[in-house]
Parts: sequence; C-alpha cells; structure tokens
Amino acid sequence: MSIEQEVEALKNIPLFANIDPSRLKLMAFASERLIFKEGKELFHQGDAGDAAYIFIDGEADVIVDTDDGPLVVASFGKNDFVGEIAILCDVPRTATIKAKSELVTLKITKELFFNMVMDFPEMGVEVMRVLAHRIDHTTSQLTEARNALADKTS
Repeated sequence: MSIEQEVEALKNIPLFANIDPSRLKLMAFASERLIFKEGKELFHQGDAGDAAYIFIDGEADVIVDTDDGPLVVASFGKNDFVGEIAILCDVPRTATIKAKSELVTLKITKELFFNMVMDFPEMGVEVMRVLAHRIDHTTSQLTEARNALADKTS
C-alpha cells in the first residue's frame, strides 16, 4: 500500500476526516504499517501502552481476562482505531486485541498521536466522542448483564 492509499484510508476514518491531506500524509509517513496474521495479538491486557492502531483492513477481537477465562467483548474492523486509552491515560492496556483475520494497521506512536491532537483540536473532540460512545455501549452491556443475572436469581 502506498502513502497515497494510506492517506485515502485515513480520510475515511471520522477521527481524521477533517485534517488537511498534507498532514495525513505526514502522519502516514511517520506511522508504521504492520500486518498481523489471524490469531496474532497487537497487544495484551496489562501491557504498557506505547501506541494506538488504526485498522486499514481486516478485523480484530477485543478480549478481556475474567475469572472464567478470556471473554470477547467487542470486535473492530476497517476504519476503527484501538489502543488510545492506554496512551491517553498512561495506564496498562485494558484489553487484549487479537487479529480475527489478516489485519493491516498503521501504528501511531504516543508522541505522534499527541502531536496530532495538539495540532488539530477537532481530532481531540472526535477522540472524546468515540470514547464516550464506547463507555455508553459498555454501560448498556453491563446493565443488560446485571438485569439478566437478577432475572436468573429471582
């Protein structure tokens, strides 16, 4: 995939839709293109967060460790991004990300990510929007699980 193709792919991601193409070209050039085979981990829950990943093609599962073993809590695909929580908050990875199919990504380092957010405040707003949506979705899932458990015990 060429830099121009990566820029076109980045334009399709809401997070980067309003960023000048020349800046996207710089970001594509400064990021690392990685391909993960099916079953390979991008990172593991508890690892230090050093980068976020933008999915150019393919799918991955989000897996959390539970007392009953690993649990798939979400799946992401083309035009999604993962890993931003650990680099925004300086906390260990909150989940494991495992390729569900061959997965083509752009690895955005913490430094590059923060430079982009500082240069483009609208990107920071979009990051907040995506994170808020994920929190809302997680809260809904937890409420459903709690209700299902309450129904079982009553």
